[in-house]
Amino acid sequence: MKVSDYLSLVKFSHTIFALPFAMVGFFLGTVDSGEGLSLKLLGLVVLCMVFARSAAMGFNRYLDRDIDHKNPRTASREIPAGVISAKAALLFVVLNSLLFIGTTWFINDLCFYLSPAALLVILGYSYTKRFTFLCHFVLGLGLGLAPVGAYLSVTGAFSLLPILYGLAVLFWVSGFDIIYALQDDDFDRSLSLNSVPVKMGRRRALSLSNALHLGSAAFILYAAWLLGGNAPEVFGGLHWGGAAIFLVLLFYQHTLVRPEDLSRVNLAFFTTNGVASLLFGAFFILDVLV
Repeated sequence: MKVSDYLSLVKFSHTIFALPFAMVGFFLGTVDSGEGLSLKLLGLVVLCMVFARSAAMGFNRYLDRDIDHKNPRTASREIPAGVISAKAALLFVVLNSLLFIGTTWFINDLCFYLSPAALLVILGYSYTKRFTFLCHFVLGLGLGLAPVGAYLSVTGAFSLLPILYGLAVLFWVSGFDIIYALQDDDFDRSLSLNSVPVKMGRRRALSLSNALHLGSAAFILYAAWLLGGNAPEVFGGLHWGGAAIFLVLLFYQHTLVRPEDLSRVNLAFFTTNGVASLLFGAFFILDVLV
């Protein structure tokens, strides 16, 4: 087994969804704390993100290995294809979970004490589609912890703005995960698995996804407005530019998918959301630094 096999197992490239928002929380924390940028702390936060996401994704692949084997779309994944054994994948999950908790110990006490709760959410998501169609929201909650946790790593205290960004991520991720789940609604139904498309049908699922993204947009805009009022000497127009780009791409993805045409789901899910997150994070950080 190669390192590249494990990177593929956890879809390492998809870290771009939550990592930019973690950086938003981190740099917001540097502004609120007034302590300036610590490269050491930044490195620890990035490591936490990598370890937590690797544990969560690895556990999802381990737990769903039999389901993935039956689904033609996922049968080529590493565990059902025999590239990585189930035992090796589980060991990978345990190792990354321990590394995540261990890394938080070097950040601050609050992050360390909260780390098991964060793991409970992000690992627990993998069970949820077995008993509730609200599974998408648990995934959104897991990724929504990123800006809040990164902010806590700097300040050691909760604050409204990182929570608003966390809510924006929750609504954003829940919405695009519903779009992604459209691909498997017939298969999920055949195995009595739960999702919004299975529960509501494709058309109403897309309507809910659109409503969730409207909610995400509202949180992004409200947070941007508060930033300008709370720290006008730090935040100029760049974060508004990043918010505008994010919102345009957020709604652009809804033009790519129709109930009767799912051929561009991957473009909507991977490319559009990845670019939106990266550009939003980049513009926000530039506003702080420049």
